[in-house]
Amino acid sequence: MLNKEFLQAHMDISPEVKEALEKNQAVVALESTIISHGMPYPQNLETAKRCEEIVRENGAVPATTAIINGRIKVGLTEEELEFMATDKTIIKCSTRDYPMMVAKGLNGATTVATSILTAKLAGIKLLVTGGIGGVHRGAQETFDISRDLQELATTDIVVVCAGCKSILDIGLTLEYLETFGVPVLGYQTKDMPAFFTERSGFQVDYAMENPQEVASLVHAKWNLGLDGGVLLTNPIPAEDAMDEKVINKAIEEALVEAKEKGIHGKEATPFLLSKVVEVTEGNSLKANIALVENNAKIGAQVACQMAKLNK
Repeated sequence: MLNKEFLQAHMDISPEVKEALEKNQAVVALESTIISHGMPYPQNLETAKRCEEIVRENGAVPATTAIINGRIKVGLTEEELEFMATDKTIIKCSTRDYPMMVAKGLNGATTVATSILTAKLAGIKLLVTGGIGGVHRGAQETFDISRDLQELATTDIVVVCAGCKSILDIGLTLEYLETFGVPVLGYQTKDMPAFFTERSGFQVDYAMENPQEVASLVHAKWNLGLDGGVLLTNPIPAEDAMDEKVINKAIEEALVEAKEKGIHGKEATPFLLSKVVEVTEGNSLKANIALVENNAKIGAQVACQMAKLNK
């Protein structure tokens, strides 16, 4: 059971975010693992700042989440963003790690799972990320399934992403979400995007043509008492997408090396992404930046429409 007094004593909501929440204005949560573990410096810091700018340009208030010295942060200062982008001791924090970060006063970068958790604690209903975690290849034997999916399934939140990274088993990920009743939407597409590429070969449940349609579906879902999240997949812009053969070859090479080195669990994705950047000579990093900025734009627009309906 949530202890509100304990939460208030351990959470810092920035004045900008606090004011927006009090006025029922559009707020967009942003994760910080992409800053600390997803990109090299200085691109990580530049991208974090640019995403916040894009959210503001599209009418919403950005709320980057993190845990710093055990304090749950909702909305970071420039100094805190710089810290998250440069400090090498920051822990990739999933749900199981969350209480340890707070209890021990540690520094944690929030994954999609813990960004959803933090957004819930703060009262934010939309999160923007790059790609959502999912069912890993070979999960039939390893049971390696990202906690992102459970937090999404059990929390009233919209997660905007560029689909699943193709290092995952996308088909099984969609089956998992269907089992838990999570609507998977495509922004102006019926094709499930695959992070670096526009298509994965799988279909989403529904194509949404504009932010208003997304907001209307979410409004209907929650007002019918149908608890749980909604996944909005937004394809990488065509001009920034990578060649499917090139990216799949890079991923296969990275997967082989990860298996040889025994890398798995929450360490797998940062390793695989760094190897893909290496194999593609940096082109995958450019694509990663483009897709997360595009998600920030669409996410802010959807958040604004959700705020209108709530009023």
